Amino acid sequence: MSSRRSTIADVAREAGVSASTASVVFSGKTPVTPATRQRVLDAAGALGYTGPDPRAASLRRGRSGIVGVVFEGHLGGAFLDPVTRAMMDGLADAVAPQGAGLLLLRDDVESGATLTTAPIDAAVLIGCSARMRASLEIVLSRGIPVVVIEGDAGAGVPAVMLDNSFAQRVVAEHLKKLGHSRVALVTLPTDVLGERGWVDHRREATITVDVMRDRLEGARQVFPDAPALSARRSSIDEGVIAGRVIFASAERPTAVVAQSDLLAAGVIRAAEEAGLRVPADVSVTGFDGVDVDGLAPYRLTTMSQPASEKGRAAGRAVTAMLDGEKTRTIEFTCVFREGNTTGAPARS
Repeated sequence: MSSRRSTIADVAREAGVSASTASVVFSGKTPVTPATRQRVLDAAGALGYTGPDPRAASLRRGRSGIVGVVFEGHLGGAFLDPVTRAMMDGLADAVAPQGAGLLLLRDDVESGATLTTAPIDAAVLIGCSARMRASLEIVLSRGIPVVVIEGDAGAGVPAVMLDNSFAQRVVAEHLKKLGHSRVALVTLPTDVLGERGWVDHRREATITVDVMRDRLEGARQVFPDAPALSARRSSIDEGVIAGRVIFASAERPTAVVAQSDLLAAGVIRAAEEAGLRVPADVSVTGFDGVDVDGLAPYRLTTMSQPASEKGRAAGRAVTAMLDGEKTRTIEFTCVFREGNTTGAPARS
């Protein structure tokens, strides 16, 4: 018995229709009568034909229809972050007119498909670690368009940036104007390992996460000696853990600057556990401008960032590059939003 795979021409002959008619039944691009459609499907079923091979279509087009999205570290927690979800929504919207889908990749070499092995038409990097940069040269040599969101992928790679340092400085200046001088910082992870702990001078010199470094720099421009405690990830639970450590210290701060709204929400819970009133005893600020479930009656003082617009800009950039157009780095700005979690420090 022949092992040859049935073709659309075989199905057309079996169904008694033209090859073009059989083809549109599977593509759905042109309407056919229900009777004709059923006849073609019955013929396909009898021959074991399951539809056109997408790999062959990719070869004809010269494209896979896939945009790779490369994350630093584990993917498991990525979509627990509302900022990441909003950014990915914007990115998906922007590449949809190209008929492209998104393939999520990690920046390490042990996760199966990688930036250098996946069949992608373009790549969007979420940050750019040294490990990711090492793979980038191979991808760029193949002429694959690459855009980075909030990271430095080197000259010639357009970026979608956010004014992280300036925005964090705005928050810190708000606290200084209120009269705070004893301030602690709760930061995003310093690297892909995400180890909790105080950020001393040695650790600060080895920061690999650009967003964390920029926000730390912004806060330190106003409070240069503020102690910083790094969380494992951006989450409420991590904020609670960091807050418990900070509020148990002998020199309790009058304000806490958190590098995300989720971390800030956790810090507020830790303050309540410690019997502290927000903002009467301690002020807390966040960053991102997302809705945090269960935070009421608090409204965070925070910086609101355009997360979905960042993703959309990255999608538009790779789409333009696929069409042979040049694109450039774009920087978005945050908007200060004062809530009810900050106030003047209590008198000693």
